Amino acid sequence: MTEKLSEELQARCLALEENLRDIRERIAQAAQASGRTEKDVILLAATKTVPVEVINHGIRLGIDYIGENRVQELEEKYDQLEREKCQVHFIGHLQTNKVKNLVGRVDMIQSVDSEKLAKEISRLSVQREVTTDILLEVNVGKETAKSGIMPEELEDLLGKICILPGLRIRGLMAIPPICDEKERLHNYFSLMSQYFVDIKRKKSDNVAMEYLSMGMSGDFEDAILCGANLVRVGSSLFGQRQYR
Repeated sequence: MTEKLSEELQARCLALEENLRDIRERIAQAAQASGRTEKDVILLAATKTVPVEVINHGIRLGIDYIGENRVQELEEKYDQLEREKCQVHFIGHLQTNKVKNLVGRVDMIQSVDSEKLAKEISRLSVQREVTTDILLEVNVGKETAKSGIMPEELEDLLGKICILPGLRIRGLMAIPPICDEKERLHNYFSLMSQYFVDIKRKKSDNVAMEYLSMGMSGDFEDAILCGANLVRVGSSLFGQRQYR
């Protein structure tokens, strides 16, 4: 910690060090149980409400992927983040009118769930002469209050947006329903893994199924066991959210 931090921030940074060691070990064990190694699974730190000083400390510890849920919060932190050492992803629900704040600034948008949103990302990417990597968010539990494309509409959406310039489809993302039973949770994760594999086999132009982003603080080990290779961990790394 090079900058002078308050006692509270110092305590959070120290807690992060211990939490990160624990989570990396748990990722390694889950990866091994799934027939892979820890190098096959990306840890993305979900940094909603986390002070930029703590995020940067995590980046110095080797966290090389971070994800923000809110456009406004990302903008507030953006210039202070040590971005040269990490990838910055947007992982929250994205409104079309906010796309202009992200294109050319983030390394990936993980939450694309409509043709309209994809077209706006494409339009601005072409305008700004960049290629934007995206994941398609799938509403695997078909929950009415949750964002994401319905599973039965996934292939149709892929067909419509894979031809758009300035976009590169890199995989899928999902947040399954809250489940008390492990079997139900595994069913949702396994469904996503099957969608991922099926699409990958088709080898469509501009569709590279490289990332299956699923699993958060409470279930990332289960997600890895079912095939996830990118997990989004927030509270287990940084402690409970401290809303402003």
